[in-house]
Amino acid sequence: MTKVAVLDDWQDIARSSADWIGLQSQAEVVFFTGAFANEDDAASRLAGFDVVMAMRERTAFPASLVRRLPDLKLFNLTGKRAGSVDMNALRARGVTICTAGGGDNGANTAELALLLMLAAARGLPRADAAIRAGGFQAGTLPGFELDGKVLGLVGLGRLGRRMARYGAVLGMQIVAWSRNLTPELAEQGGATYVPLDALLEQADVVSLHMVLSDSTRGLIGTVQLARMKPGAILVNTSRGPLVDEAALIATLRAGRLIAALDVYDREPLPQDHPFRGLPNTVLTPHLGYVTQATMRAFHQQGIENVLAFLRGTPIRVLHPETR
Repeated sequence: MTKVAVLDDWQDIARSSADWIGLQSQAEVVFFTGAFANEDDAASRLAGFDVVMAMRERTAFPASLVRRLPDLKLFNLTGKRAGSVDMNALRARGVTICTAGGGDNGANTAELALLLMLAAARGLPRADAAIRAGGFQAGTLPGFELDGKVLGLVGLGRLGRRMARYGAVLGMQIVAWSRNLTPELAEQGGATYVPLDALLEQADVVSLHMVLSDSTRGLIGTVQLARMKPGAILVNTSRGPLVDEAALIATLRAGRLIAALDVYDREPLPQDHPFRGLPNTVLTPHLGYVTQATMRAFHQQGIENVLAFLRGTPIRVLHPETR
């Protein structure tokens, strides 16, 4: 019988997010609710599986892992882009790649970025912890209002434009930068174009909305963090490696900035990671695209993809030219 591995179900919600009965009647379906310890662990536990249903940006699939899974025939991925998955290595092994888009319009991630910005500005983590510990205002700090402040958007694509609208409703001034952005395009997106250095110097909140690539990895490093205003907020709901992690930790330890983060260099975030103990952070566990509607669509479309593949008529196939 075909063996199907449902990976990265870290919230243990896959079973309840879709109807698996049809697939379970034709295949052995195994749900993995924890992260693999390392590549050796992944290779060992996935040995013998014909199908992998993975969430993007969770388990990494480099070529070295792909080579260790000779039985793999179908790889189903949520989304068309995943920097941690070697698509070429999968295709070279003859593995069919299908995608489950989920109809994601960007609202889920942009709304989380808004939430992180608001929580950081008003110091909500400390306030919540004080209440839960039996206290009240002792140990909390006054935050600041966002009305009249400057929101700097690094990236003004689908998500950045949503954040621009949210910021405008709050009465913020919106500035934006990306390598291909022009003043005209920025104006169409509800922002004023400024160079990156100027954005960092002007913004009270810097929110990142860039795709991770060789050219954007480490885009925000020591020099860029030093340009930001003391007490400014850095929001990252895109990808952890856009920011030099060591530089950010040093900056946070110095008390210069506030970081509101949903993404990290390594996920799940290690137990002993410095971010966990820093008071000037707001942390969420990569929840950007994780909403009930999106997860239902991801899993239901994934099931449809696997069933179609088993029938010999694969759907939603990701071809090289559509990446």
